[in-house]
Amino acid sequence: MACGGGRGCVALRGAQIRDLLDAKHNVLFDCDGVIWNGETAVTGAPEVVSLLKQRGKRVFFVTNNCTRPRENYVQKFSRLGFADVAEEEIFSSAYCSAAYLRDVARLRGKVYVIGCGGVMKELRDAGVPVAEEEDAEPGASIYTCPLDPDVKAVLVGYDENFTFMKLAKACCYLRNSECLFLATDPDPWHPLRGGRVTPGSGSLTAALETASSRKATVIGKPSCFMFDCIASQFGVDPAHSLMIGDRLETDVLFGSNCGLTTVLTLTGVSTLQEALAYRDSQEPQQKNCAPDYVMESVADFLQALED
Repeated sequence: MACGGGRGCVALRGAQIRDLLDAKHNVLFDCDGVIWNGETAVTGAPEVVSLLKQRGKRVFFVTNNCTRPRENYVQKFSRLGFADVAEEEIFSSAYCSAAYLRDVARLRGKVYVIGCGGVMKELRDAGVPVAEEEDAEPGASIYTCPLDPDVKAVLVGYDENFTFMKLAKACCYLRNSECLFLATDPDPWHPLRGGRVTPGSGSLTAALETASSRKATVIGKPSCFMFDCIASQFGVDPAHSLMIGDRLETDVLFGSNCGLTTVLTLTGVSTLQEALAYRDSQEPQQKNCAPDYVMESVADFLQALED
């Protein structure tokens, strides 16, 4: 892997990996594309997580995937061979969205959700009232459908059952300038098996932003709120923290925004060529998407941890 000269995008290997790990107390991992792909763990990833913990590192998992609640993530970690991952180590965009509505916005009213079961479960677990979505009557339209007067926020996440009616209702709620507009994450799409893709939360949010002429507050990466959640619960110092991800525009930018050292792994979405293009860009915002380091896979940590 040739990364060229200049700052950023340094190829991590050998003694450099040991020095980096020695300097960091906290390691934040993205999940999809970093430690697993679908239902397959990235080779060596379970061992890396266990060895980091044995070395006294605090390990956290930060994911923009809002499709499952944290308890289901615990089951997935176990299923894929990761030992002893605790629910409190997992910070998903669904969990953090619920925490934001409860602790920051202190929502007094209901939230209207475009999203899936994972978001709904985290909201209910946090005690955030959700506006129930009633089955539309045949022939119903936005002219006739009921709107809940108690809705004080709209939250958009990944929703395979996204409809024109949901979009129209959300638009109506957002006509009230006091109604909060939140998005779980800005991910535009997600890779699927066989080379196919599925639209992400960001694409649904973009539709509502266009229709409402408003901009959503993003809770997940690259917003810093996810790191604020971790820092407030665990006292994490960004200067002693490492962010490992596969997506430059979310994972790496998140790390840059929060003052973390960033590592791009090449087992997911972004490529080395894209990282180098960001590094060499003249735009400051684009430079923030360039990682400090690049590695083929998290398995590259194994030798340094086993020594």
